[in-house]
Amino acid sequence: MESDMLLHIANFSTLFVCMVLKFPQIFVLMRAKSTTGVSLNSLLLELIGFIVFVTYQMYYNYPPPTYLEYPILIAQDVILLLLILHYNGNLRQSLIYALVFVGGWQLLTVKKWIIDLAMSLCTFISATSKLAQLQCLWRSKDSGQVSALSWGMATYTCMARIYTTTVTTGDMQVLVRFIVMTLLNLWVLLTVLYYQRNSSSKKRD
Repeated sequence: MESDMLLHIANFSTLFVCMVLKFPQIFVLMRAKSTTGVSLNSLLLELIGFIVFVTYQMYYNYPPPTYLEYPILIAQDVILLLLILHYNGNLRQSLIYALVFVGGWQLLTVKKWIIDLAMSLCTFISATSKLAQLQCLWRSKDSGQVSALSWGMATYTCMARIYTTTVTTGDMQVLVRFIVMTLLNLWVLLTVLYYQRNSSSKKRD
């Protein structure tokens, strides 16, 4: 009974957090009208990872509460992508990205081995997206346009999903992915906070 309640809390809190997870980052970009410190490559890789993951879960008929937040995250990432392209002066490229993502999404479920292979690469793709964001931060040494709140919420949702995956499907591929994502999200969060603190110190000096 207690485990069922914990599962419901983890599922619904994850869904609730994911409904607003990217909003802080979206608002930061809209206010700054600049993408300094925000990695386009990281966002594109994250989108690919999300699309593969949700397609895999749906293909194998996993319980909807274990992946329901991903369509919401994909929609928020699309908004972020459009904002980044807009502020970089490349909004026309959005049509190309849309065609590639929709075509790739359809291709995933053509054969069982394709979705299985894509899922086996999903952790690597998602991990690479976090490393791309870290590289962008290290290069710019500026996290002014990166939302620590969004990365903090992302860390929480991955931790919650470690629990829900363990007590529901027990899928090792999914579990390993969430463990890796938790560690990398935390790394990005700490890096953002580090550069924000440095920036604040310089302003005071």
